[in-house]
Amino acid sequence: MIELTINGRPVELDKGGTLLDAARKAGIHIPTLCHYPGLPSHSVCRMCLVEVEGEQKPQPACTTLAKQGDIVETDSESLQAFRRSNGEWLLARHPNDCMRCEVNGACQLQTLVAENQWEERWEEVPPGSADHPEHPSADHTSPSIWRDLSKCIECGLCAEACGEAGQQQFIIGFAERGYDRVPVTVFDAPLSETACISCGQCTLVCPVGALIEAPHWHEVLHILDSGKRVSVVQIAPATRIAISEEFGMKPGTVSTGRLINALRQLGFDYVFDTNFTADLTIMEEGTELLSRLEAGTDFPLFTSCCPGWVNWLELNRPDLLPHLSTTKSPQQMHGAIAKRGNFARSLGPEFAEGNTEPYVVSVMPCTAKKDEALRPGMSGDVDHVLTTRELARMIRSRGIAFGALDEDGSFDSPLGESTGAAQIFGASGGVMEAMVRTAAHLKGVEDHIPLEWTQLRGVQDAVKTASIPGVGTVAVCNGIAAAQRMLETDDWRTEFIAIEVMACSGGCLGGGGEPKSMDPDVLKKRSKAIFDMDAKSPRRRSYENPDVRKLYEAELGEPNSKAAHALLHTAHIARRSERALLAQFLDCVDRRDGGAAASLFHPDGVWSTASPFGDVSGAANIAALISSKLPPRKYGPHFARHRLDIPARGDDLIVITPDGQRCRFTMELSPSDRGGRSPLLIRRLARHTL
Repeated sequence: MIELTINGRPVELDKGGTLLDAARKAGIHIPTLCHYPGLPSHSVCRMCLVEVEGEQKPQPACTTLAKQGDIVETDSESLQAFRRSNGEWLLARHPNDCMRCEVNGACQLQTLVAENQWEERWEEVPPGSADHPEHPSADHTSPSIWRDLSKCIECGLCAEACGEAGQQQFIIGFAERGYDRVPVTVFDAPLSETACISCGQCTLVCPVGALIEAPHWHEVLHILDSGKRVSVVQIAPATRIAISEEFGMKPGTVSTGRLINALRQLGFDYVFDTNFTADLTIMEEGTELLSRLEAGTDFPLFTSCCPGWVNWLELNRPDLLPHLSTTKSPQQMHGAIAKRGNFARSLGPEFAEGNTEPYVVSVMPCTAKKDEALRPGMSGDVDHVLTTRELARMIRSRGIAFGALDEDGSFDSPLGESTGAAQIFGASGGVMEAMVRTAAHLKGVEDHIPLEWTQLRGVQDAVKTASIPGVGTVAVCNGIAAAQRMLETDDWRTEFIAIEVMACSGGCLGGGGEPKSMDPDVLKKRSKAIFDMDAKSPRRRSYENPDVRKLYEAELGEPNSKAAHALLHTAHIARRSERALLAQFLDCVDRRDGGAAASLFHPDGVWSTASPFGDVSGAANIAALISSKLPPRKYGPHFARHRLDIPARGDDLIVITPDGQRCRFTMELSPSDRGGRSPLLIRRLARHTL
C-alpha cells in the first residue's frame, strides 16, 4: 500500500493504482471523457488534469501512477479555468443537437456542460481536417450501428474497443493527426461495407452520441400508440438485470416484474419471455450435438445463439460454417413461433387464415440482434429489436416511474415459461452449461454428473473448458478475441466436442446494447445475479419446461424433426457468395418485395422461373412479377419460405420451396457498377426441378 493526500484527504492505495483511482477511493470527483474501465487510457481529453506537488505541469490523473507521499490538488482555479476552456472548445466542435440526440441525458459531455454551465464562446470549428473534407460525417448504412462524426470528441475509445485492447476487429481507426484526427473505417467505407460484426462495443464505450445503436424505439412507440395491431414483446435474460442500472439501482438488481409491468404500461398486449425459446434452443441444439457425435461429422459443434459470432464466421471463416449449429437463436425462434405457430392462430380468424399477423418486438442486450432480425430466411419474424438502453429511453419518455413499479409482474402464457437453464443464457458459459445439462439427460448420465459447471463460468477474457463424463470436453470462448486466438491452431478440432462463443466479454450481460457503466466489476455483479436466479429456479434443466414439452406434442413432434427444422433452424452462408445472393433474392420473393429483388439483378438480367411465367427479362419486369403477379403473400401460420438446403457446402444452390419441393438454381453474375456491399449482380438465374 502507498499513502498520498488528495485535496487534503489522506488516501491509501494499492501500488500500481493511478491518481484517478486514488481520487475515486477518496470520494473526490474528477471529470473524464476518454477513460473507460478495462480499456487503456491515453489521457486524450485532458479533463482529468491534476496538480501534483513537485511537478512543473499538471498531470493526467487517468494515466499517472500514484506515488508514496504525493500531494495532489484536483480543483484549483487554474484547473477549473483550463477545463472550462477545454469544454468550450469541445462545444465549438460539437453540434447543438441535444434535443434530438439519442443519448440526450446520458451524454458525458452534456453532463459536464450542464454541471459547469460552460458557454459557447468559440467560433464553430468543424471536426476533421480542412485538407481532407471527404471523411463522411454521418453513416446510417448499418442495420445495427449509426455513426455521426460531427458529435465525435476524438477520445479514441471506439478504436480501443474495436482494436487490440478489445474485440480485435480493427474496423475503426484514426485518420489525421493532432486536433484534426477523426475515427474512420478503412478507406472511409460505410460500416455496412466493412467486416463489422455489429457487436456494438464501440457504442457501449462512446461517451457522446457519435456511435449509437440504430434507434427503433420511436417507431415502436408510434405503433403501440396507434393500438391498431396486436403487439407482442419478448425480453432477454440479460435485459431484466441490466435495465435496473438505467434507473439508479445497484448493478445486479433483478427487475423482471418491474420490467413486465413497464412494458404493459407502454401498451404491449402480450409480454413473453425469450427464455422460453432458450429452453427450446437447448432441446434442438443438444439433440443436434448428439446426432453429430453419432454420425462422427462436423464436430465440434459451434453454438449459434450469438449473431456477432455468426457474422464473424460468415465474413472471416466460411470454411468453418459446417461446424455451426443450424438452430436459430432464441430471439428468432420466439419470433417464428409467435407469428407462425398456434399462438398466432389463437388470436382470431384473421390471424388463423393468414390475413394478418401480430407485431413482434424483442428487447435485447445486443446490437447485432438488429441485423439478425433482417437475415434472409428469418426476416420479418421479429419486426423490431430494441436494446436495453433504447427501452430505458422509451420508459423515461412516458414518465413511467420504473423504480416504483411492483416486482410481482408475471409473463403471459404459453410463451413465458422457462427454467434456470434458460436464465443463464445471458452469461458467458451459460449456453454451454445449459446444453450440458440436457445433453447429459439425453445420454442418460445426468445422475452421475454435477448440475452446475462453475469452471465454464466467469467474465475473464479467455477460453474455459470442462470435461463432462459420458459426454466429452467442451469449451467456452468469452469474447470474439478469445475465439480468434483459439482458431489460430487446429487443436480445437480434436480437443472439444462443442464450443460456445459469445462475441462480447461477459456474454450477453456485456452486450453492446447494455447500459453504460464505469464500474469495473459490473459484469461480475450482473453475472452473479443471473446465476443466483438459476439457483432459485424450481426447474433447472430445459427438458423440464412443461410448455416446451407441450409445444413438441402439439406442433413440432420431437427435437430436430422435419417440423422443427422448418420453424426453428436456418442456414448460415458465406458473405458475398452466390448462395448469399440467392438467399437475399428468395427472401425478397417470399416477402413480395419486387423492388428489393430487382436491385439484385443486372438491368438486363433474366429470371428463368421454370413455371408458367417462363423467362422474365429485365429487372423492372422481375420487380413487377414479384410485386403484382405472384399470389399475394400470406401471414402467420400460412407464411411459407424458401429454405436453403441444410447442410450445404460452398455455393451449393439447392433449395426447398415453400410447397416442399427440392430444386437447384444456377446463376450467372456480372460486376456491379453501383458500389454497395455486393460487388456482383445477377445476370441470369435459372431454376431446375430435382
